[in-house]
Amino acid sequence: MSFLDAVRLAFQTIRAQKLKSGFSIIGVFIGVMFLIAVVSVVEGMNRYMTDKFAGTLLGVNTFRLRQFPDVQLGNVTDSMWRSWMRRPRVTYQDAQAVAHGMSVPVLAAWESNTRATLSAGRLQAKGVQVTAATELYFDIRSLTIEAGRAFTGQEVLAGVPVVVIGHDLAEKLFEGQDPIGREVKIFDIPYRVIGVVEKQGNLFGLSLDKFAVAPSSAPLRRFVNPPRVVDALAIKANSQSEMREAMSQAEAVMRSRRHLRPRQADDFALETADEVLDFWGKISRILFYALPGLVAISLVVGGIVIMNIMLMAVAERTREIGIRKSLGARRSDILRQFLVESTTLATVGAGAG
Repeated sequence: MSFLDAVRLAFQTIRAQKLKSGFSIIGVFIGVMFLIAVVSVVEGMNRYMTDKFAGTLLGVNTFRLRQFPDVQLGNVTDSMWRSWMRRPRVTYQDAQAVAHGMSVPVLAAWESNTRATLSAGRLQAKGVQVTAATELYFDIRSLTIEAGRAFTGQEVLAGVPVVVIGHDLAEKLFEGQDPIGREVKIFDIPYRVIGVVEKQGNLFGLSLDKFAVAPSSAPLRRFVNPPRVVDALAIKANSQSEMREAMSQAEAVMRSRRHLRPRQADDFALETADEVLDFWGKISRILFYALPGLVAISLVVGGIVIMNIMLMAVAERTREIGIRKSLGARRSDILRQFLVESTTLATVGAGAG
């Protein structure tokens, strides 16, 4: 019996025993589909973390000077948290000293954040992230202005009560009407909307477009932080190498300002997207290491299903085997027939999966 004859006979047998063949194909189908699904999910999460989380929230080639890390990774104990809270806050003077102490070309903007209820007429939006920042905040965060404009350095210096809002917040407060030039109230202080940021989408189901940004010297600053205190200084470099150099310079300036001795640990945090990506990389590597075992289990189950069905087929087809042998079929021909049938079932199931 030639190989093609064995394949043709295998397909005839599969068509004749649709139910048994279907169970065999389903077993392999589930195993292969599980493999592809897990790999696709992990790869998709890698891209999501890189593009959305790290790129959107923390920025590319960007680091932040903070009192303590904004994104806590790993096991943060109570003692660690208490030690962080005892650290001195980052001041406006710290931010200025670091920004002016850079020898590499960078963009620098300090910011302070809080949550507030914003209102426009009878409409309200609760839990809005309100940021008081300097004018380069939009460039560092790579935010695109969809309508209107961002505030200027002169408006920051003068403390003009203007605000730039996110896309979802504009829809919530103005219900599709043009918000430019309209008034919103933040902490019951009237602000004039001068810009709307292009829609960014969601992150883990949370909107990235429900925010408002006002000049750092605007009236709301007294509701955000104590006087002369900022939440973070964001610095963006042109490349990874320049960012690392800028981080070293920022660390040196802060250690000098804090009068830290060589063996004393930093009492401030320099936060980058790399830390988040490294943490996620460890998780994804664990998933990839566990993947072969999980897939092997599912494929073994599929193989056992095929084996059992083929054993049943051999037991049920002893009469057919005897007739074939009496007509001159060799042991190898019979073996090839059943091997081709099982291989065909596995191939069809894998292809479908």
